[in-house]
Amino acid sequence: MNTLSPHILRLRVVIVAALLLTIIHTCAPATLAGDNDAMNEQFEALAERFIDESPALSPVSATTLGDHRFDHELDEISKEARERRRTFLSDFLADVEQIDRAQLTRDNQVDYAFLRHELHKQLWRLDRLEEWAWNPVVYTQLAGSAIYGLTAREFAPAGERLAAVTSRLEQFPRLYEQIRQTLVPARVPRVHAETAAKQNDGVLSIIDNAVRPLMDELNEDEKARLEQAIELATEAVQQHQTWLDDELVPAAEGDFRLGPELYDEKLRFTLEGSLSRQEVRERAEFELRRVRAEMYEIARDVLKDGRTELALPDEPTREQQQQAIAAAIELAAADRPPRDGIVAAAEHSMEIATRFVREHDLITIPDDPMTIIIMPEFQRGVSVAYCDSPGPLEVGQQTYYAVAPLPEDWTDEQCTSFLREYNIRSIHNLTVHEAMPGHFLQLARSNRCPSRLRALLSSGVFVEGWACYTEQMMSEQGFLDRDPLMRLVTLKWYLRTISNAILDQSIHFDGIRRDEAMKLMMEDAFQEEREAAGKWTRAQLTSTQLSTYFVGVQQHFDLREAAREQWGDDFSLKRYNDAVTAHGSPPVRFVRSLVLGEPIPE
Repeated sequence: MNTLSPHILRLRVVIVAALLLTIIHTCAPATLAGDNDAMNEQFEALAERFIDESPALSPVSATTLGDHRFDHELDEISKEARERRRTFLSDFLADVEQIDRAQLTRDNQVDYAFLRHELHKQLWRLDRLEEWAWNPVVYTQLAGSAIYGLTAREFAPAGERLAAVTSRLEQFPRLYEQIRQTLVPARVPRVHAETAAKQNDGVLSIIDNAVRPLMDELNEDEKARLEQAIELATEAVQQHQTWLDDELVPAAEGDFRLGPELYDEKLRFTLEGSLSRQEVRERAEFELRRVRAEMYEIARDVLKDGRTELALPDEPTREQQQQAIAAAIELAAADRPPRDGIVAAAEHSMEIATRFVREHDLITIPDDPMTIIIMPEFQRGVSVAYCDSPGPLEVGQQTYYAVAPLPEDWTDEQCTSFLREYNIRSIHNLTVHEAMPGHFLQLARSNRCPSRLRALLSSGVFVEGWACYTEQMMSEQGFLDRDPLMRLVTLKWYLRTISNAILDQSIHFDGIRRDEAMKLMMEDAFQEEREAAGKWTRAQLTSTQLSTYFVGVQQHFDLREAAREQWGDDFSLKRYNDAVTAHGSPPVRFVRSLVLGEPIPE
């Protein structure tokens, strides 16, 4: 679905990318563009140095990515730490720019351009966006990930992992003190403060549910030290909760809107310079009209034979179109899971989607394990579901398809609204997007790319675009026996993708109000109230990421058509899908060059 790969945001890394560094590596060239061996060796050595030196700047990120040299350490949140990061990024960028890109192989040209863009982006986020000063959600996710990353996967014996947990928990008082010293309450938007306050004690549930069950693996001394660390960390979390509730939330006065200048700058980095804000808007509004027209034709077919008294003319008015589509969607909304049945429905859907992909031979499926889980508490409040894949340095480890439970304080009316949106067919589409053949499959294949750069520095436009592309591909191939209501629901999800892009810039650039945003989502895109309300919150908490879905899927559609035209009778979906997912997760324009043999763009 259109979710954060709290990512929002690399999808495999649950910490906001602005405050984290990733590790990179590169592969031996496959197709030569330059023949300067010395220049290629220099670039590859530079990548080797980066992979060796950068993880120390973000131990939690290193753990998530599969580098366990720093599992006993915890990130520093301080002015001095930011200065070290700035110096590292600036010095490394200067070294990269000494490379003559024209003399590199094609593969190294891609890696060079991707790395250079990422370094510029991270420096911009550090010095221009300054999210470290106003986004407390970054820090609640950092604390949760510090422990979750050590317990979620069995990359080492339990005793070794718990020793690292102990060390990190002992550092929690220092971490929270640094967070309080770093955040500037007057700059913090209220929605960010309130979300952080809701997420903060989620780390304690990780201790109860993931740490304590493993403690029998420890000897008595180790167990005693861990118990003391838990007590120390619990006190630190509770103290921070008091500060969030009593000081930060009341004092939070920041504007959640980025504003025109910052938004345009960030959008250029997020979309990797592929489209301008105006171009995104024009394409999205065109697609909104086109898709609604297609949905109307499906609705006419579904509602015929006396299933409605609505007028269904060939040339409907806007109101007639609205009523017909809504009536057809109502038929799908009636088939929904019980309040506690979303995970079970997702598990069943995973079986169906996997069987369909295999039977239709759509793409090569890796053997990696995947489990559907209830979303950890420290991650809730931003998205309904996400795919948590293992880091690129831990190929073959467990992937988690996490689904958020319905909040206990929701009324029956709110629960019904949510389950109408996430009806049985909608859960099928959710599973396609998050798992098969969406994020789970693509990221598993990405992690096997010889170029670790393209696995680690993943493009959100490529990753989210692929997942949205697979929704449409599965529908085109007749998923669920060409059920017209399934096709209607898939198009409704595509409307969500389209409206996300419009919503994103409408909020952060145009400054629209909540009622205008809700109208766009509920009327133009047929979303239920709970989905729209959640998206309004998410759109406030994030910026530009909601545009990656639409821009990405458009680029994937364009690339597929270009491959179909170039390959002619040799085109097949499996050949195409395997080729596109064989190069890691770089921007789509680079994948296009590698797949079609076109010149590597700047």
